[in-house]
Amino acid sequence: MPAQDLVSPDRIRARFSAAMSLMYKQEVPLYGTLLTLVSEVNRQVMAMRPEVGEALRWTGEIERLDQERHGAIRVGTAAELATIGRLFAVMGMHPVGYYDLSSAGVPVHSTAFRAVHEQSLHVSPFRVFTSLLRLELIDDPALRELARAILEKRQIFTPRVLELIARSEAEGGLDEAHAEEFVEQALHTFRWHHDATVSAQEYQRLHDQHRLIADVVAFKGPHINHLTPRTLDIDAIQLGMPAKGIPPKAVIEGPPTRRHPILLRQTSFKALQEAIAFNDAEGSHTARFGEIEQRGAALTPKGRQLYDQLLDATREALGGAPAESNAERYMSLLAEQFRAFPDDLEQMRVQGLAYFRYFPTEKGLAATTHPDTLEALIEAGHVHYEALVYEDFLPVSAAGIFQSNLGDDGQAEYGSNANREAFEQALGQRVQDELALYAESERRSLAACAQALGLPHR
Repeated sequence: MPAQDLVSPDRIRARFSAAMSLMYKQEVPLYGTLLTLVSEVNRQVMAMRPEVGEALRWTGEIERLDQERHGAIRVGTAAELATIGRLFAVMGMHPVGYYDLSSAGVPVHSTAFRAVHEQSLHVSPFRVFTSLLRLELIDDPALRELARAILEKRQIFTPRVLELIARSEAEGGLDEAHAEEFVEQALHTFRWHHDATVSAQEYQRLHDQHRLIADVVAFKGPHINHLTPRTLDIDAIQLGMPAKGIPPKAVIEGPPTRRHPILLRQTSFKALQEAIAFNDAEGSHTARFGEIEQRGAALTPKGRQLYDQLLDATREALGGAPAESNAERYMSLLAEQFRAFPDDLEQMRVQGLAYFRYFPTEKGLAATTHPDTLEALIEAGHVHYEALVYEDFLPVSAAGIFQSNLGDDGQAEYGSNANREAFEQALGQRVQDELALYAESERRSLAACAQALGLPHR
């Protein structure tokens, strides 16, 4: 098929993201309320802090802000994970990063499927945090075999979407009609199903082992368990949620409030209790919830080391995990510890703590001669820089969100069981290194700057 007849993966991803958002709004009306609150807060921030809007204009993120969202799903088998990887590939989404959540008492390991080039991210930043259930962590052999047998019987993909995935792989993409059909067929995998695939007793056994195990095993597919819009002020969201009838979780996950945000901050509302039909009885299940995020600067290995060190020190001073009972003290300790992390873009850049994008300025483009070093170009006003936005996730924060929605009795002890090799084997491909992707984006921006200014790029 001629390349010009194919719809770009970025456009398919944008369509799928919009369709997913509409579907989830119908399934979970509070998500629609959340979108309204986020939109209100973002408008207020842009009006009160024009420098925030200016930074977003430089980076091109202002165009993607309203469509920015991520989803999360949990699959049960290696075959499901491998096929979901092929499905996301049709939309230009690649596995980035490996996350072990078992050390936080959640029996899964995960990756994030997303676009990897900044131009693709500008078209659609949609990403899906995808977790694989680790059956080997179920300590009851009989229950482990029951879960395996249930999962082996199900098919979470429609026959037609499998045909369309194969077509895309064979022909290098999909034309307009097939792209539209693909979006419609792919949505079925992520829909909520009122009917469980197990008896009430089987569900309870799975649930007693871990609520998340029941959520993965007992249903027809990996229903999307949250969609997350991006806010420019998560503290305002946290304060504004109760007035909208949305009960927020006790603490915001991630770094503290800063003038220049770093990495990722997340909060959520508690999981909904939803009626379901077992094979032999009526019952209920809690899993799906609402989440909001604020994205900041992507940190270098040096910056991540400092972040991890300060977060560990906060939790050590707290003497346990943050919860409703110690939320105020935790946030105070967090702010105190993070005074050691510069809240200044220039210092973050000079100290090598974050990745940046560089842009030629009008002054630079108009100049006939230029200084010969990056620092001098910046000083002369010929080059402008902004922090690269963090596109990925934080294991501790992801676990915190999971656990806050599972309830206190959802805690479990699995120790640290990272097994990236087994995850990649199940996926059928390597996961990409997010730090290498940020470094490459920074290099591309420097090369584009040099080219625009007519300078040699080293």
